[in-house]
Amino acid sequence: MTAVKARRSSAGTAYADDFYTWTQEQGARLRSGDLSGLDRANLAEEIESLGRSQYDSLVSLWRVVLLHMLKFDYQPERRSRSWTVSIRTHRNRAADVLDDNPGLKSRLVQAVERAYRDAREEAAAETGLPLRMFPKDCPYTREELLTRPFSADPDDLSD
Repeated sequence: MTAVKARRSSAGTAYADDFYTWTQEQGARLRSGDLSGLDRANLAEEIESLGRSQYDSLVSLWRVVLLHMLKFDYQPERRSRSWTVSIRTHRNRAADVLDDNPGLKSRLVQAVERAYRDAREEAAAETGLPLRMFPKDCPYTREELLTRPFSADPDDLSD
């Protein structure tokens, strides 16, 4: 609900008054073919917002992957199974988002860059290491992000 507009559309609920009811009414109008009663401006914005939320989800997933990769690499003495599980889990979820939304593949580099910015700051805060210890730009290649094996056991890096 980015641009709140209190317009009523054909005696329906105003967008700003009750978002849930507004969505239900707009969905019913679409299904019935009552296009004249649609709140087109707000409906278009909400549809675009859904696409942005998928991109934001991808950034968030890569942020977690990168955070744990940085912690894994910069605090080897504190490596844990939870970090390795988190990397695997969030990699899989990011792959699912990309499979479900192929149009996002063209924005993968941008998503990783945005995710790294936050992961770097979080890694510094969580490890207690100075921010300058972490490279300003993402140090991992696409291949490393997607397939590098991780294990808390130094003798088992064949995950």
